[in-house]
Amino acid sequence: MPWAVEAVADYVANVRPRYARATERPALWLTERGGRLQPREIEDRFASYRDALGLDGDLVPHCLRHSHVTHQIEDGADPAFVQRQVGHRYASTTALYTGVSGDFMNAMMRRMLDRALSPVR
Repeated sequence: MPWAVEAVADYVANVRPRYARATERPALWLTERGGRLQPREIEDRFASYRDALGLDGDLVPHCLRHSHVTHQIEDGADPAFVQRQVGHRYASTTALYTGVSGDFMNAMMRRMLDRALSPVR
């Protein structure tokens, strides 16, 4: 999702500097008054948007972390890179975060079977 990088870059260049005392704060995401955004504020705002869109109440910000890991794996990112990116100590933790689609699993299995069954060169 290259657009995400562009969106954050635009925020950093054009939006964040408009916050009060933005240059004094090392945090990326600030409140309207320039303070550090707290987890509870993120959860509350996320819930407001989720509810306004009529999405399932089980959807929480942490779900985005799971989605990010899943999309990275499905898009072919190196699993060790993804593990480091999300700060997991063990690959097994990252694997728990991954909820790849049935199509992805079938394609992966087909590649592994083709590789295993192909004659040795």
